[in-house]
Amino acid sequence: MSPDRPFPTETRTVDAVVVGAGFAGLYAIHRLRGLGLRVLCIEAAPDVGGTWYWNKYPGARCDVPSLEYSYSFSEELQQEWTWSERFASQPEILRYIRHVAERFDLRRDIVFGTRVTSARFDEARKGWTLATDTGLAVQARFFVAASGCLSAARTPDVPGIANFKGPLYHSGQWPEQAVDLQGLRVGVIGTGSSGIQIIPEVARVARQVVVFQRTPNFSVPARNRPLMQEEQAAFKRDYAQHRARARESNDGMLGLGIPTQPTFSVDEAQRLRTYDARWEHGGAAAVLTPYTDLLTDRAANETLGEFVRGKIRATVRDAEVADKLTPRDHYIGTKRLCQDTGYYDTYNQPHVKLVDIRRSPIEQVTASGITTREGHHELDVLVFATGYDAVTGPLLAMDARGRGGLRLADKWAEGPKAYLGLVTAGFPNLFIVTGPGSPSVKGNMVHSIEQHVNFIADCVAHMQAQDLSLLDADPQAEDRWCEHVREVADRTLFPLADSWYVGANIPGKPRVFLPYVGGIPAYRKTCERVVANGYEGFRLQ
Repeated sequence: MSPDRPFPTETRTVDAVVVGAGFAGLYAIHRLRGLGLRVLCIEAAPDVGGTWYWNKYPGARCDVPSLEYSYSFSEELQQEWTWSERFASQPEILRYIRHVAERFDLRRDIVFGTRVTSARFDEARKGWTLATDTGLAVQARFFVAASGCLSAARTPDVPGIANFKGPLYHSGQWPEQAVDLQGLRVGVIGTGSSGIQIIPEVARVARQVVVFQRTPNFSVPARNRPLMQEEQAAFKRDYAQHRARARESNDGMLGLGIPTQPTFSVDEAQRLRTYDARWEHGGAAAVLTPYTDLLTDRAANETLGEFVRGKIRATVRDAEVADKLTPRDHYIGTKRLCQDTGYYDTYNQPHVKLVDIRRSPIEQVTASGITTREGHHELDVLVFATGYDAVTGPLLAMDARGRGGLRLADKWAEGPKAYLGLVTAGFPNLFIVTGPGSPSVKGNMVHSIEQHVNFIADCVAHMQAQDLSLLDADPQAEDRWCEHVREVADRTLFPLADSWYVGANIPGKPRVFLPYVGGIPAYRKTCERVVANGYEGFRLQ
């Protein structure tokens, strides 16, 4: 065995093994236990939380309203938990996840500080064997990959990075202990969602902030605020109705209602009043959903894009800096639309500098900073806000091998293939939560997680009732679904952008649009039809 795969020192046999103890993994434990299964969850972190454990960076906050970014499976849980803000911060979300783990006694079935190094399907045993970096081996009939869509942090290959003498941090691997940036010179690489949240917070305490931007992104104000007690109580009284309404929206969120009219059905003055009202309301979902065609019609999209560009120019006083911050290379919303608190205002502060690394590329990292074409920047700390190998990265990192030793990495060499984003042909009894080809990152993740885990648990219950041992995807059904996912995406503007939705941030990653953008209601109805037709597209034996 290779050094990173020690000989097993302990082998545990269970009915189902779950990888990941974030929102998806915890709910999977709960549902599978309810079927009478013996469950073991493997988690690399020392505690529950998944993405919300690792993303402890300054300013980390959810962009889905907290009253909606929460479990719906337990009415008691919904009623007893109180959120403090409209958009919850990372510490509060982590407290919530820990509360869920305690309330439903989930920790007893989790091993922490353990990372899966390989997963092998055994045809004779009709099950999986997972090896880990601690020597623990787990044998299970069912393998549930709840490893998350945004959990494989990516640090780009920057020349000379090993030379830097100061501390380096990644937004997706932020340390447990507090990081003191008071009075320091901080370089931040990356201006995606994490960077846009980090930069204003770092600027509050740092002596100098140098932002290294490759691509400007659109960002809109969050308008975060405390949640009033009476407001929250009123929402909770109608929780079931709110959840039902959210299930009928494309992104699984209430927002300001489902749009009913196209952009050019109103005149320019009315359009601008609507955009202004939604800008003041705050939140990416509100800004992006006033009209039906903003993500399918280029001219319609440009009306919103230019509106936001105007807001950037009106906020940033230095015209040259404003120009650098203004996105022109993609349609608004085709990359993840960020939301912020004071991001553009931050560049009006004299100790904050923006470096456009497309015009002035990074030449090398030195012991004391970063040298670009325009000169050297002395820095004490480097922060990488450079994102993730999204959706597929966490799955491929487990080195899964299915029938005949087929490597998942080989099967997906030209892009991921998964039926409904839930199963992939040739890998029996492997279930993927919010995998490629499902709505996943294009909506309220907790909503999609619950829907997926419920589908998986119901499928396992069906297999138990029918005395079935194996489930696999029919390759032809898988191909048809993947083609449908592609066709739906091609009707939109999404594939036109070089985004992590198509893997453009990872050198050599196949360019495939990863999520399903046909909307959560259409996806859910497809899943329901599949079940009603006797698990159509699956091979059960």
